[in-house]
Amino acid sequence: MYTKDTLDNRIRVVTEYIPYVNSVSVGVWIANGSRDENLINNGISHFIEHMMFKGTDKRSAKDIAESIEEIGGQINAFTGKESTCYYVKVLDSHLDIAIDVLSDMLLNSIMNDSDIEREKGVILEEINMYEDSPEDLSTDLLSKAMWPDSSVGYPILGNQDTLKSFDSRIIKEYINNNYVADNTVISIVGNFDINKVMSLISEKFAEWNVTKRDVSYDAPEIKKSVLTKYKDIEQVHLSLGLKGLEMGNDDVYTLLAINNIFGGGTSSRLFQKIREEKGYAYSIYSYPSSYRNIGYFSIYVGMNPSYVKDVISLIQDEIEEIKVKGVSETELKKSKEQLKGNYILGLESTSNRMFGIGKSELLLGKINEPKEILDKIDAITHEDAKRIIKTVFENGIISSAAVGKIDKKMNIEGLLL
Repeated sequence: MYTKDTLDNRIRVVTEYIPYVNSVSVGVWIANGSRDENLINNGISHFIEHMMFKGTDKRSAKDIAESIEEIGGQINAFTGKESTCYYVKVLDSHLDIAIDVLSDMLLNSIMNDSDIEREKGVILEEINMYEDSPEDLSTDLLSKAMWPDSSVGYPILGNQDTLKSFDSRIIKEYINNNYVADNTVISIVGNFDINKVMSLISEKFAEWNVTKRDVSYDAPEIKKSVLTKYKDIEQVHLSLGLKGLEMGNDDVYTLLAINNIFGGGTSSRLFQKIREEKGYAYSIYSYPSSYRNIGYFSIYVGMNPSYVKDVISLIQDEIEEIKVKGVSETELKKSKEQLKGNYILGLESTSNRMFGIGKSELLLGKINEPKEILDKIDAITHEDAKRIIKTVFENGIISSAAVGKIDKKMNIEGLLL
């Protein structure tokens, strides 16, 4: 059973009490990510996430880490395209410490220029590490190929040029404009006393910026394009983009069921055909991604350069097959059970539950109970599957990105456009 409260300064607090566990997971969610940036400050949301761990008026960076780790807890954060989350998992007896540390970081971080300059080097290494991961790089490149003129296509880490421009003034101004109460959700899941928790949160987060922030996003169409990046590596890493569904659309559950059948696991059509039957790839999978008012469906495969033409042809054949013949009733029934099983197993983690309710409240303004979600999955019909297959696969592959020893002989653009 979820509860929702709103503090006097308009911060939303969503909680789920689970009496039979000995832990609590706490997340502070900000509706701000790379989609809120521009070409000049791209990467600043992720940079701020790092800087929040660099020290406050009363804690050094080491003190922040030790405050949680010395009580056996975990503390971390992540930045996405539309949100940033700072989170802690601790034993239930240490919940007060978790909330105190998170509030101190978010309200009292120093953000001095010496720390900022030092962190630029750290994040530059993170960008370099990302560049050395061709699977991740092809995914980033696909976003740029799909939405070249929209912030939704920007890389979350930013780039070397934007990174150089950040200083304490720019960062503090960005925080003041974007880290505001209307933009914030605190999610808590585990064993706790709700009255004590609300009293503690009200006290610790009372000074949060209450300036109102109005946000509206564009809804760009996916562009038909192919982007490639040459890298002296053994494989070609290919990411393919198709039309998807926006966040909050209940048809996402149907698409997830279709994805299981098409490329979502080891029993899927893509995996069985391209890896098991042909032996052309070690890693191949598909997945849907949904954001506010837009979404896409992606296929990833890493292969020997000599297989590129054959693999693209086989993927296109599978797209045509599902367009023409759809999925069987038996396949859909099995996929729905798989979807429910994965969801229920995920509920066994307080962290997963905290992430789920926090993100849902932040970006959709509502939380579905587990039974509601399971009912939505059960309600998927064969006609629903036909309708969503038509929506997603009708136009085939629209945008693509490839990383590896790309040469003209491969003719990737000719194969995909």
